[in-house]
This record gives sequence, structure tokens and C-alpha cells, in this order.
Amino acid sequence: MAGKTKLELTWIGKDIRPRLEPRILIEDPEFSHHAETRREGDIFDNVLIHGDNLLALKALETDPNVRGKVKCVFIDPPYNTGSAFEHYDDGLEHSLWLGMMRDRLEILRNLLSEDGSIWITVDDNESHYLKVVCDGVFGRTNFVANAVWQKKYTVANDAKWLSDNHDHVLIYALDKPSWRPNRLDRSAEMDARYRNPDNHPKGPWKATPLHAKSGSAKAEKFTYTFKNGRTWSPPPGTYPRFSPETLERLDQDDAIWFGVNGDAAPSRKTFLSELTTSGPPSPTVWLHSDAGNNHEAREEVKKFNPADPFATPKPERLISRIIDLATNPGDLVLDSFAGSGTTGAVAHKMGRRWIMVELGEHAKTHIVPRMTKVIDGQDKGGVTEAAGWKGGGGYRFFRLAPSLLEKDQWDNWVIRKEYNPAMLAEAMCKHFGYIYAPSAEHYWMHGQSSETSFIYVTTNSLTFDQLRAISDEVGETRSLLICCTAYESGADRLANLTVRKIPQAVLAACEWGKDDYSLKIESLPMMAEDEEDDLPATKASGKARRDDATPDLFAPDPSDDDGEAQE
Repeated sequence: MAGKTKLELTWIGKDIRPRLEPRILIEDPEFSHHAETRREGDIFDNVLIHGDNLLALKALETDPNVRGKVKCVFIDPPYNTGSAFEHYDDGLEHSLWLGMMRDRLEILRNLLSEDGSIWITVDDNESHYLKVVCDGVFGRTNFVANAVWQKKYTVANDAKWLSDNHDHVLIYALDKPSWRPNRLDRSAEMDARYRNPDNHPKGPWKATPLHAKSGSAKAEKFTYTFKNGRTWSPPPGTYPRFSPETLERLDQDDAIWFGVNGDAAPSRKTFLSELTTSGPPSPTVWLHSDAGNNHEAREEVKKFNPADPFATPKPERLISRIIDLATNPGDLVLDSFAGSGTTGAVAHKMGRRWIMVELGEHAKTHIVPRMTKVIDGQDKGGVTEAAGWKGGGGYRFFRLAPSLLEKDQWDNWVIRKEYNPAMLAEAMCKHFGYIYAPSAEHYWMHGQSSETSFIYVTTNSLTFDQLRAISDEVGETRSLLICCTAYESGADRLANLTVRKIPQAVLAACEWGKDDYSLKIESLPMMAEDEEDDLPATKASGKARRDDATPDLFAPDPSDDDGEAQE
């Protein structure tokens, strides 16, 4: 019997997968910034990465200090609206956009901690397709909710159809059954609902029902008589919320309310002082009065670069709500489409660790001045007052290293000249899954993958006598991977050593020399002639279609034998 056919979202170029090089990161101290005075609780190990965000994510994925450690991912990717944004190419072709998102989401999933979650803002143009892509990456069962954020509080009278006033926030957990978001903080409006008309010694309270919508069938004929002689039964179709023992305790504690005149249906006095939760769970509709709006966001970013404000920022209150629901102080937050740096600014003020990635020059022109003011306590806007932020902490500014390999004048792949021994050792550790940790005691110990497994990287050519000397020092209980440019035969006789030549050892592992995975329209791969013949009439330009390239949501999986989709 043929295998079962599954439903999947397909698009042009879906099978094209980038072969990413795991780059190392190089700090640029000119743009790093730390507070002049160190205070207890300050966080300094925050990271801002300038470079292609897919390569940067790959660099983080191969970092054991980040992989599986991120509590909250927030991304605000280009919405693919066709708008001419100055800082982003936001007019990506539909299929290209889906591929761009899929490739990044797969790595972001690997970065999440076991109790982590991802929050993605997107508009109607791609939200429903993105939901299906996310189902494929994170698993449909890990979908938490689609929150609707009111980004505009005015109606566009010149709208041709309906006035667009909202964006979506797609929320996925890495493991939904074990994941629980925080609850919202209690507001003054909530507390105002609690009063104390009878001057109860426990303070303000609110009347809540004694019955519930569900319960045991055995309790259908439940009755209870209170000390004032009133006999109570739950209304038809409902069940008692409390046992007789609990009702007796509440009655003795004067925690049952019979109304001002004593003749109302009994209810429980729920005391404000006894509430065990900080507030209610978050609703899925976020009004601008609670989560900010576009106008508010633009006013916030103007303070950091008034001459050239970022075109599509998100308000600090929106990010604050997400971070508040998804994390606790000290947790790690990641934004790989950093834009104007709102995520890092808010995470910093709220006492979270953060990593941001940004490709454009506004990593320096917008994010750096913003974070400098936050750290120096000069940012008085956004959520500063609500978070009680006074300044402090810091971050390090990194850029992606160039590609490890380049071609020489004879068209041979060689190690790039910019790579010094330390950079080379760190790069090889990334390629082979070792933690880069040079030892001050052993020259041959550049990194390790376990307590007994190590790696040594050198550009020297090693003789057999040198290899045997290293083998003796490594000992029988440890193993060593040696990466060198050349070595004499006989190494296979040394059981605790594995010797590999560089660059041959990594030559086929990835694509070299590619620095831009932003996937602009003009970079679409050329299609074969037979592929072009299958398309509707379009210009044979090598570009994918725009309007008629809409994915087929119900296309059968080509890997299955069955050609018919099944319900």
C-alpha cells in the first residue's frame, strides 16, 4: 500500500536549501558600550551582531552557549507588502519570502530552550501562509495563539475596501504541553473592582459565584444550609464549585455574601489580599491602549535619529508585553530582524539578556545610539518609567568574519589570509562541533566536545614523530582531532588521534564566499528550460512569477507515492 499523502504548502524554490558556512564573530570595540559604573544585577554579556541574519543565526546555532538557551525569540520580519522601505528590501517575491522565512525559522527553533517560545509580527498579506510554514517547522500542535494587535487607532477614510488597523502576532512554543506564559500584571482598574462594603477585616473583596459550569454528576442534587438558615442549590445545569466542608469554612469566616439586605443568592467573597496570581491571562486581542501603536513607535525612534528615523518600528509597549509574557528577569531574548533596536532596548530595561542581529548600516546609525542612551540612563521614553529603569549594563558589538576559504590565483581553495591562528582554530571548532576553549597548559588543546574529546588546529605540516609525541601526551583515556595542512603517513596507527587536512576536511561542507542571503528578487536562481515551459506565459527572465506564483496549499507531498490528497 502506498504511503499516506500529507498536505503541505509548496512554492517555487522550496527545495532550494542554503549550505551555510558557520562563521565566527569578531568584536568591533568601537561600537561596543558599557556603563561606566558597575552595579549589582547589571547585565553586560548582551550581543549586537552586524551582518547577514541567516549567516549570523548559523553562527549562533553552532555556539553551545546560545543553542537551546534562548527563552524568547521575537522577530518583526519584512512584511512583503511591496512597499519601498528605505532600510529593508520589503518587496520580496511571494515564494522567495516564504523560503527566506522557512530557512530562518528552522535555525531559530534550534536556538529555543525547552521552555522557549517564538513571537512573530506579520500583517494580513502573508500571515496565513506564514502560519502554515510555522506549523511545518514547529509542529501544528505547538501553535499557541494568533494575537491581534491594534496598530492604528484611527480609521483611514480613504481606504478602498476596509481600514487596516491591525497586525498579527503568531505565537509558538517549542513544547506547548509543558509551556506556560506568565500572566498579565494586575491593573489599578482590576483592583478597583474589589470593595469592602461590610468592613471585613481581610479588606476589599469581590462577589464570585458558588456554582460552576461543569462538575460531577453526583452533585446534581447538591444542597447546603448556611448558618443563617438559607438553603442553597446550584442553578439548573450548573454544579457546586465548593465541597460542603469548604462552604462551612467560608461561612464561619464570614466569607459568604447574601447581598446588602441579606436576601440575595449567596456568593463567595473573593478577597484581593488572597489572590495567588499576579493577574489574568493575556487575551488574544491587544488594544493600542495596552500595547502601543505605530504612531507611538515612530515618536519613540525619532529621539535616537531624528534626521533619519527608522520607517517601520514597533512600540516599546508591544515588545514589553511579549517579553513580560514569555520571560523572567535574566532570561535570554533574541531578535534577528533588529531594525531600530526596540527589542534590545526593552529587554535591557526589563533586566533580560539579549541578542540582536541586523544587516543594514542602521545597526550603527540607529541601534548603537539608542542602546548607548539606554545604558547611560538617558532614554526617558518608552517603558523606561514603567520598568523603573535608571541605566547600567552593556553590550558587545560583533561583525561576521569573512568566509574562511578563498581561491588563490590558480583557482585552488585556500585559507583566507585574514585568518590568524586563533581565528582559524575557532572556525574549525565551529565546523566540527567543538567548544572553542584554548588551554594555557596544553598547546594542542584548542577546544573540546566532551570531557575527554579535544581538537587541535595548526597550519603546520606534522611529521609522524610529532604526531606520536602528541599522542603520548594525549594519553589512552582521551581523544584528539588534529586539523593541519599536511601530515606524514602512519597516523592511523595512533588510536587516540584522528588527523584531517585543511581545507580539504571542510571543503564540501558548505558554500564559501557567499555573504548575502537576503534573497533579493534579482538573485533568484535560473530555472531550467523545462521548468520555464511549465509556467504560465511570463517573460523568460529567470525570475519567479509574482502574481501567479501563489502556493498550492493542498498540493500532495511529492515524496509520497500516492497522488491524491487525503483528508
